Amino acid sequence: MTTTPSATSGIADDSAELLPIATGARTRAALRTLIRPDRGRAILGLGVLVGATAVGLLVQPLLGRIVDIVADGRPADALTLPVVLLLVVAVVQGVTTTLGLTQVARLGETVLARLREQFIERALQLPADRLERAGAGDLTARVTGDVARVAEAVRSALPEMARSVLAIVLTLGAMALLDVRFLLAALLAVPVQALTARWYVTRAVTVYADQRVANGAQQQQLLETIGGAVTVRGHRLEEQHTEKSAARSRRAVELTMRSVHLVLGFYARLHIAEYIGLAAVLVTGFFLVRDGSVSIGTATAAALYFHSLFGPVNAALVLLDDAQSAAAGLARLVGVTDLKESAVRLPHQRTGSTSEAAVTVDAVSHAYGPGRTVLHEVSLTLRAGEHVALVGTSGAGKSTLARLVAGVQQPTGGTVSVAEGKTAPSVVLVTQEVHVFTGTLADDLRLARPDATDADLRTALATVHALEWAEALPEGLATVVGEGGHRLDPARAQQLALARLVLADPPVAVLDEATAEAGSAGARTLERSAEAALAGRTALVVAHRLTQAVAADRIVVLEAGRVVESGTHDELRTADGPYAALWHAWSGSRAAPHL
Repeated sequence: MTTTPSATSGIADDSAELLPIATGARTRAALRTLIRPDRGRAILGLGVLVGATAVGLLVQPLLGRIVDIVADGRPADALTLPVVLLLVVAVVQGVTTTLGLTQVARLGETVLARLREQFIERALQLPADRLERAGAGDLTARVTGDVARVAEAVRSALPEMARSVLAIVLTLGAMALLDVRFLLAALLAVPVQALTARWYVTRAVTVYADQRVANGAQQQQLLETIGGAVTVRGHRLEEQHTEKSAARSRRAVELTMRSVHLVLGFYARLHIAEYIGLAAVLVTGFFLVRDGSVSIGTATAAALYFHSLFGPVNAALVLLDDAQSAAAGLARLVGVTDLKESAVRLPHQRTGSTSEAAVTVDAVSHAYGPGRTVLHEVSLTLRAGEHVALVGTSGAGKSTLARLVAGVQQPTGGTVSVAEGKTAPSVVLVTQEVHVFTGTLADDLRLARPDATDADLRTALATVHALEWAEALPEGLATVVGEGGHRLDPARAQQLALARLVLADPPVAVLDEATAEAGSAGARTLERSAEAALAGRTALVVAHRLTQAVAADRIVVLEAGRVVESGTHDELRTADGPYAALWHAWSGSRAAPHL
């Protein structure tokens, strides 16, 4: 798709309108919605993990029993039963834990896949101008870094967090069963842990959110600097762009170091809580044993219970780090998936199929931002089967109007209506920048019509005069093309795109300089391919060469975002207007085509 370059030619815009970030409440609501279809699996996984954790809590009492047997001086064979039970507990806990974690992992991967699908679906629907305002770096950071962080949390943090929380709750309950005073002693660590968690969370949310934004800005700067390298070098802007890249990198590093210092302070406070809790349980055990309230084995079991909490408690609190980071990433993903329908690309307005007008553009205006209006109340009607060529100087608004008619973008004013057709999609856009997808040539073609047979593919290729070279490829239609495969030159890649257009068979086709990449040598061949692909369709063609305009049923001339002329080639050529000037300038060094 052709984009409108910024006036700064690759200089990152600090005032870019970033894509939205969901609030915490909205993120939690979206997460519940994602999980709802798999509630059964969630309940099963949680139930199995509860059972596994409960079985594991038998270890401490059994060890306490062994301590009592030794302290009482009982014979060695009295140890047989506790030891055998310890082995049974280990086996049962291992099996049930594996089953539970498997269910939790499957749940997480399913939810993550659902989130990815929603994100990609909504991201692909975003209007081009919305992406341009946000910058490519923001979307790139979300689809790479944020998705990776959420995926990492789902695969590692989620199962560990579930197991840790269950272990904490059930272990505290087991301590209360031994003696409620052990529980009360253990709870002395809770205020320190709670204050630590609060101290961390209140700081981490902001730090990680800012870090994501900084990483997105850094990627945006790098993408624009590299993408506009020719312009940067041409205007001797290397030092300015290097300094901007360095500044944004320093900002990202600064926020990363802040997060490191935050984690170090977090761990230090956790160690204090562990010391307070364990000391309290040991002192409580000492007094209870001295008073004869509990046995040495029971006090040992209580101390072991609390010591066993070190791992789950620390894991749960440490996982707050991953949870906060993942939550920040999730909020950025939900911010895109939760965009209002008015913010994404909507279908065209539909008119009755009995109308003679296939496409009606009514007083359409479009702006890429304040002060960047490119179309001014343009009105245009394409009759069914009519081929209309758009011509005009660079920057006249031709590509913008083409994208509005194709539905790739929505106008900021006015409406675009398309007559109801029997096929979907009703309008297909082919630009000069086409993509050859990695896979076989047949698979690439079937993107337009998945149920197409090999015969259909050959017919489409033959229509656009591409069958001969396609069958001459090393493996014919089974040849792998795209990245890492057989390389197609620009002209053949464009013929492939036109063949997809034939397979999609839309009633309306929009060609935005679709023959521009062929160069002079392949121009005529590609123009013939385009003419064949458009046969029998309503077509709007942004003419790269005026020979395309000559062949059109009607020519519409745009100038500064307004329609200034409309008519046939002969009418406009003799009218001594803007088109005549373009024609004379273009054909001055060429022999006029036979009309």
